[in-house]
Amino acid sequence: MKYTLVSLAMLLTASLLGVQTSVAEENGASKDANTTPSVITVYRSPTCDCCKNWLTHLRNHGFTVEDHTEADMTPIKDHLGVPGAVRSCHTATIDGYLIEGHVPATDIRRLLTQRPQIKGLAVPGMVVGSPGMEMGNRKDPYTVVSIGRHDELRVFREYRDY
Repeated sequence: MKYTLVSLAMLLTASLLGVQTSVAEENGASKDANTTPSVITVYRSPTCDCCKNWLTHLRNHGFTVEDHTEADMTPIKDHLGVPGAVRSCHTATIDGYLIEGHVPATDIRRLLTQRPQIKGLAVPGMVVGSPGMEMGNRKDPYTVVSIGRHDELRVFREYRDY
């Protein structure tokens, strides 16, 4: 339950500041219409392959990823205020928002465009078919939930036949 000095500094910076950049054309990543690519700071276990796959998904959608591996994710999730009901394998911050689990890049873009007064988005658990959790043709239904300022959960988007 201890932070390295660098990870603590990055965590505090990420939770206080949002950074935008336009590097999609420079790195050859696809760019969603009418948006500027953004830096997303991701905290994950160094041994989790699905987390690595989610990072690839983000990069393929024009995000610049700051990847931080942590042996113990609990202190980070606690510090950022991730509700227990939505905790998953990795946690990220972007432009003042929290992203928990396998949230699709298109939903992150929608969040950044709409700028609702919420804490962030989450995909609870590790749902087969969600970005980073692909397993052949299998695609289980799942819900992206918004996390309100007081941890109230609401449907942000449902994935049923995708």
